[in-house]
Amino acid sequence: MSVVSVYALFADVDEAERIGRTVVEERLAACINVLPAVQSIYRWKGALETTDEVAAIFKTSDSSVDALITRIAGLHSYDVPCIVSWPVEKILGSYAAWVEDSVG
Repeated sequence: MSVVSVYALFADVDEAERIGRTVVEERLAACINVLPAVQSIYRWKGALETTDEVAAIFKTSDSSVDALITRIAGLHSYDVPCIVSWPVEKILGSYAAWVEDSVG
């Protein structure tokens, strides 16, 4: 089993927490860390935008990551949400076992 981190941005803390609770309850993620107050600078429809957003990091297994990304996207308020994943290269064995047990 490999652990995967999924990073996503949300419009506000309420949305991040609502989606986070949903995917943890559904066992698609072991946990979510909500990181409020990030500032994003990006181009949207030809204009340079600056937006206050909320970042979140989800921990899941490689076997659940595709379903997790699909579920986050389906619940998300943005037309094109930032949802990216990367494999965890080094991890405490007991934490990896907990993630696996949590998403089972």
